[in-house]
Amino acid sequence: MSRPKWDEYFMKMAFLVAERSTCRRHHVGAVIVRNKRILTTGYNGAPAGTKDCLELGCLRQKLNIPSGTRHEICRAVHAEQNAIIQAGLHGINIDGATLYCTHSPCNLCAKMLVNSKISGFVTCTDYADDSFRKLFKEVKIKFEKIKKPALKISVLD
Repeated sequence: MSRPKWDEYFMKMAFLVAERSTCRRHHVGAVIVRNKRILTTGYNGAPAGTKDCLELGCLRQKLNIPSGTRHEICRAVHAEQNAIIQAGLHGINIDGATLYCTHSPCNLCAKMLVNSKISGFVTCTDYADDSFRKLFKEVKIKFEKIKKPALKISVLD
């Protein structure tokens, strides 16, 4: 049994966070890390205290809206957005941190990441919208796509 490398370790955590998602279409998780320490996490789902898609059904699915389009129709807050919001709520500085996410970001999340001063973004799965790439390149946010880790926890008994 070998220890996971840091990128694999944090990406596996992002998948664990994604298990909390209340979205019927995509379970997305995000983990913001600096100096090998987790600062915040976030998953996609309805705003706190409101009914979610698990209870109400998915309006995007009902209207047959393709992934990566018409974000305003969706009731969910994206995982990256929730991770940034958690930092703000708890007074955690994420300047210079890296965000690990189960999917690459939509353009709106990319703009929020730029303004939150994230310096790196690591993923292993592509989202339907890749317009973030030009923006990340312009502001020098390091984008890395790694191999999807084995979603298995290995421990000695």
